[in-house]
Amino acid sequence: MKRMLEIMDTTLRDGEQTSGVSFTALEKLTLAKLLLQELNVDRIEIASARVSEGEFRAVKNITSWAKEAGKIEAVEILTFVDKGASIQWMKKAGVHVQNLLTKGSLNHLKFQLKQSPKEHFKNIENAIQEAKATGFKTNVYLEDWSNGMRNSESYVFEYLDFITQQPIERILLPDTLGVLTPEETRRYLTKILARYPKHRFDFHGHNDYDLGVANALEAVKAGVNGLHLTINGMGERAGNAPLASVVAAVNDFLPETQINVRENALYKVSKLVATFTGFRIPANKPIVGENVFTQTAGIHADGDHKKNLYFNELLPERFGRKRKYALGKTSGKANIKKNLQQLGLTLNEEELKKVTSRIIELGDRKERVTAEDLPFIISDVLGNNIPDKVKIQSYVLTHSKGLRPTTNVSIKINDDFFEENASGDGQYDAFWNALQKVYSKQKIKLPQLTDYAVRIPPGSNSDALCETTITWKLDAKEFTTRGLDSDQTVSAIKATEKMLNII
Repeated sequence: MKRMLEIMDTTLRDGEQTSGVSFTALEKLTLAKLLLQELNVDRIEIASARVSEGEFRAVKNITSWAKEAGKIEAVEILTFVDKGASIQWMKKAGVHVQNLLTKGSLNHLKFQLKQSPKEHFKNIENAIQEAKATGFKTNVYLEDWSNGMRNSESYVFEYLDFITQQPIERILLPDTLGVLTPEETRRYLTKILARYPKHRFDFHGHNDYDLGVANALEAVKAGVNGLHLTINGMGERAGNAPLASVVAAVNDFLPETQINVRENALYKVSKLVATFTGFRIPANKPIVGENVFTQTAGIHADGDHKKNLYFNELLPERFGRKRKYALGKTSGKANIKKNLQQLGLTLNEEELKKVTSRIIELGDRKERVTAEDLPFIISDVLGNNIPDKVKIQSYVLTHSKGLRPTTNVSIKINDDFFEENASGDGQYDAFWNALQKVYSKQKIKLPQLTDYAVRIPPGSNSDALCETTITWKLDAKEFTTRGLDSDQTVSAIKATEKMLNII
């Protein structure tokens, strides 16, 4: 049988210690419901006792809902050894489970509380007994436990000898300052669990050395019963061990361990937390980052096409996501083919070569192309058979405050070159006036511009493309040309060049 591992999410308590982050009461209630019902974590730690009136109301809302939903035993609060003040707060807030904060290192005890172990233990015992008399359950945090094991191991075991004789549910072991290595995590926990095999232990990892996930895995290997994690790795300083990464790693690398978290809800909840907090998810953050299921190199897309050579166990579908193929200077034909397949489009080799060349050109300019841009690029590159007798060779567009915009333009008509300059009400108007000078000298009538529309590709969030569509009228004939570029004025100039070739 698989060994069950409890997941306690502390985004609403420890995660809220992220600098600049504060959830509203409604946001806390919404996330509590999602964490327990949709994501299906086993427990949530939602606040610290006695913080503020707003925090009290948020907790009251959650406990009212949790009682109706049958989840009240899964809702926990951080409390303090404070002569019963936290217990009274819990009564009013409707919470049934306290996570009592105590000192897990001799340095914290001596220099912060200025108490002896005997005094501290007596105060803890009183807090636990009062909770029991009220009908509350108690878990106990050993704050700075990791430094305690490094610097005062005898104190830690003296404490554990005491606390394991108390009526508690779990012992919570935090790496408060994120100082542990994976080897230390496993060694310390193995030693403790061997000495107290009948008690339940949770590991609470911080990420100061970016070892939060590794330490969580080693804690599971050592035999802990639970892990404390946060959405997006939120938390003080460098944050806590991130829920999504740990869940995926446990599922893939520790097959003898079972967890209840639903992987396909991780991405949705992650994005919602990012929206509520303004705490952006790095694009390369494992599992939930925007780019983590995006292949950029063309050789990788080609390998995916040939027996999924660049796939691993982290299939995006597990997390309610899809694999993407980036379009840019390194994408190559294979990436473009993958995007065309998703759009239901096909191109022959010559057409594909032309489209690839255009995308590489955009990529060289550091412009990001998305799948939504592809139909526009295809239309622009392949969608006309206009002759190429007129070429706008170069232009200089100027725009200065207090001065009218001006344009210098050089244009090739057949094999002849012409240059003119003009001013206008805007950059394109100045360009158009310069063209008028060129064509009037050739006694060629230019059409009338009757409509001018600019848009980006629908659904695109890139900075690569802007489409300008211009409608022209020449005598009784009306026709339309389009230009595509990242710059609005340049896209209009490209549309105009097509018109000049048509006439």
